[in-house]
Amino acid sequence: MSLEVDGRTARRNRNLDAVLDAVLELFTEDSLEPGAADVAERSGVSLRSVYRYFDDTEALVRAAIARNLEQVQPLFEIDDLGEGPLEGRIERIVDRRLALYEETAPMTRASLRRASGNDLIREQLDRNQRAMRVQVEQMFATEVDGLAAADRREVVAALDVLLGFPSIEHLRRTRRLSGRDARAVLRRAVTAVLASRRA
Repeated sequence: MSLEVDGRTARRNRNLDAVLDAVLELFTEDSLEPGAADVAERSGVSLRSVYRYFDDTEALVRAAIARNLEQVQPLFEIDDLGEGPLEGRIERIVDRRLALYEETAPMTRASLRRASGNDLIREQLDRNQRAMRVQVEQMFATEVDGLAAADRREVVAALDVLLGFPSIEHLRRTRRLSGRDARAVLRRAVTAVLASRRA
């Protein structure tokens, strides 16, 4: 392969990264439906090149969401699920969900906006939500496994709601709580739900 071809490939890859990063930047500014012209201007890549890389803006947005998910994938994982004292487990899962929120909130807003009309995005959201629900079950297995089936479902569902994106979005964006205050609220709420199982 010639140096010229290598150079073109490297330039194309840099341009692609710039385009996808531009979409994610626009998401952070609440521009959840970025047009190709906006992306071209933000990225410094020509509009013609943007259309050469992607058939339409939907494909462009899907690629940006996929790139972001790949970058933040480690944040979806929690070490030592279900191990250690309850207080430490609550702290670990709350801290990880808040860190995940901070890194993915703009992308998640854009995904939710498109989910009803895009099977791939909807399936990815569903997969992530299922995986996070399983995390909750594993993290608090000691507390919920001995419950009657109906009680177990209620407690796991309540924890899943508390630790999900909409709840954290409400605390951080609607209530405008700081990360520290949101963490305190979530820890208190999770502790209360787990304590209620004995009531």
